[in-house]
Amino acid sequence: MALAALVVYASLYPFSDWHWPGGAVHWHDVLWLQLPRWWGTFDSWANFVGYVPLGILLYVAGRRQHHPALVCLLIAVAGPALLSYLMEVVQHFLPRRYPSMLDWLLNTGGGAVGAGLGWVLERLDWLDRWHHWRERWFIQHSTGALVLLWLWPAALLFPTSVPLGLGPSWVRVQDTLIDWLIDVPWAQAPLELIAELTVSEARLPLLVEGFMVLLGLLCPCLLSHTITRTPWRRMAMVPALTGLAALGATCSAALNFGPEHALAWVSPAVPAALVSAVGLALGLAWVPQRLSAGLGLAGLALLCLLVIQAPEDPYLNQTLQGWEQSRFVRFHGLAQWIGWLWPLAAGAWLIRRLALPLRSRPFKPAT
Repeated sequence: MALAALVVYASLYPFSDWHWPGGAVHWHDVLWLQLPRWWGTFDSWANFVGYVPLGILLYVAGRRQHHPALVCLLIAVAGPALLSYLMEVVQHFLPRRYPSMLDWLLNTGGGAVGAGLGWVLERLDWLDRWHHWRERWFIQHSTGALVLLWLWPAALLFPTSVPLGLGPSWVRVQDTLIDWLIDVPWAQAPLELIAELTVSEARLPLLVEGFMVLLGLLCPCLLSHTITRTPWRRMAMVPALTGLAALGATCSAALNFGPEHALAWVSPAVPAALVSAVGLALGLAWVPQRLSAGLGLAGLALLCLLVIQAPEDPYLNQTLQGWEQSRFVRFHGLAQWIGWLWPLAAGAWLIRRLALPLRSRPFKPAT
């Protein structure tokens, strides 16, 4: 359901300026999809790849409910196809959206390939191996934290003023609140107060920037510590998460500034901050899980406080315009909201972890 919701969000963003499509007289004009006159390589790959995970998950979910493999294959192919068709039809009513038969074919093909991959993974016994590995490494009821860790690199794709600095910046929050309240009569007084609140435009000191980068890596490591069974396995997760952080930041810089500037995010404060975060995460791998949850919660709160007060990078607005007006428009809102909400969702999960401590039941090998 969560993945389907992400597909809907990416397909229908920005959810505004709905209108009856020009030239459409009857409903069958809207329901009929046509081949586009032009298409881009990036859009084609995005439409295809975006539905592959949906096909895999639908097949796996069906098999876990003990449905026959053929039925699961049909559901995993038909589900993405129907969802894609619905999204294409609804896009008729949105500006800057161009529904096409090609997009539907690519989405359906991606779902079919995903269904086939799910069947292959099952035949190779990889699904059972994954389940066995997960039971051996992570405690029970760790799905929420694992989903957050998988989403973390995607959250890093949205450009930020500080590397790994997730959370809403005040400038973006201010612009969003003004857009929401500008036409609300009773909100004019609060709106004036919101418009007057500003953050300093002075560049962050290297020490503060480095501390934010440190928290940006350390907090996900502490989140993983709360669900990983043994200290040695927690230590193994640290370099894996560090690699994901570097990959997400590098991909973000490459997408925004070009492949030749893929390492532009490595400012003078970043190397020392990353090394310090890795050292702290390795040392904290031996502390109790509840203490890791408390430290992670405090770190996320401090990171959000620093990010919301951080000044905007002078080139950030230009970069964001590139996201909003280019081929990344369909991913702009999704990536932004993931980046904004990830620290809040991780903090909520850690609060639940502290309020309802989960006992790490000893792993019992299958017989």
